[in-house]
Amino acid sequence: MSGATAEIIQVCEALPEEKRSEVVDFARFLLSQLDEHRWEELISDSKPRPKLEDFLKASASEGDEPLDLSRL
Repeated sequence: MSGATAEIIQVCEALPEEKRSEVVDFARFLLSQLDEHRWEELISDSKPRPKLEDFLKASASEGDEPLDLSRL
């Protein structure tokens, strides 16, 4: 365990339960920001993706009826 991890645990143990929950929520928020940043990097990458292109073409040709939201 890193020193930072041990410090976070020590700080959290000193907090009341309500504040611990807030720390957890904030940590999850930070993780979601990393995930969003990674998705943005992937989407903006101009590298060809032939498997994805093939999948998109195949899926577009599969259904010929409009999407019916009531059937979802």
